[in-house]
Amino acid sequence: MYVLGFDIGGTKCAVITASVEGDSITIHKKEAIPTNLGISAYDMLDKLISIADGMLDCKPQRIGISCGGPLDSERGIILSPPNLPGWDEVRITEYLSHRYGCPAKLQNDANACAVAEWKFGAGRGCKNLVFLTFGTGMGAGLILNGTLYDGANGHAGEVGHVRLADDGPVGYGKRGSFEGFCSGGGISRLAYQMALEAKDPPLYYKEGMREDELSAKDVAKAAEAGDATAKEVYTICARKLGEGLSILIDILNPEAIIIGSIFARNEALFRKEADKIIEKEALRHSACCVRILPAALGESIGDYAALGVALL
Repeated sequence: MYVLGFDIGGTKCAVITASVEGDSITIHKKEAIPTNLGISAYDMLDKLISIADGMLDCKPQRIGISCGGPLDSERGIILSPPNLPGWDEVRITEYLSHRYGCPAKLQNDANACAVAEWKFGAGRGCKNLVFLTFGTGMGAGLILNGTLYDGANGHAGEVGHVRLADDGPVGYGKRGSFEGFCSGGGISRLAYQMALEAKDPPLYYKEGMREDELSAKDVAKAAEAGDATAKEVYTICARKLGEGLSILIDILNPEAIIIGSIFARNEALFRKEADKIIEKEALRHSACCVRILPAALGESIGDYAALGVALL
């Protein structure tokens, strides 16, 4: 099967072609371009179509689209994502299906990444798994009983909105949320506040710096260098990760929870404390059969995500 993928983001978009045979996938070509937010959504799509036309070796049999939400996956409509201003009620599957004469499917990026890891990565062979984005935000994709579960109207898996504490960093519009503690923005916000309160300035902090000048990566480097405040930031986040994972384990009883981005890059900063919390909080019979795994597809996960959607 020859498939065409579109990975659409607020910063960049990519077009990918691949062939699929059984459980094997071969990516043939990929081209990424910056997302031009100064033109209409359909003009941007036409630019991507032009790129695809130059890449295709034959007519695609299926098309997959991965895009940040909110969106209506069943009807194939992008519904005003915050990182894509002006992309309002974009009927993307209809547009691409009409252009190429084959089925097109749309999923939000968390669901698409869950499918990618399930079909091609760390979740191969699982019937029940959870994928956590743990990047700019915290969202989940759910594979339950061997199929993607997206809920009554496509909004299942919004675990970042779950409150884990009465107070804490803001994430997903809620103070003390899972996303507030376990996302790039949440980590930098917590680290900045702790730096202001620290007796000695931590390695990641420079006098007079703004909160938006600090990244989770900066804090991770300081923690790995032994900085006490940075290590405490990641200890707090790791414990909250353990709490969030325990909830998912108790409710869904998955075989695997696969975590991307920040966890995958800094597993050593999270693993010990998160495991302690899971041992304390999660049901023993469910915790004993779940594997907590870093995402296996690395920086290519967006490519496999778009292609995986085509195979649903």
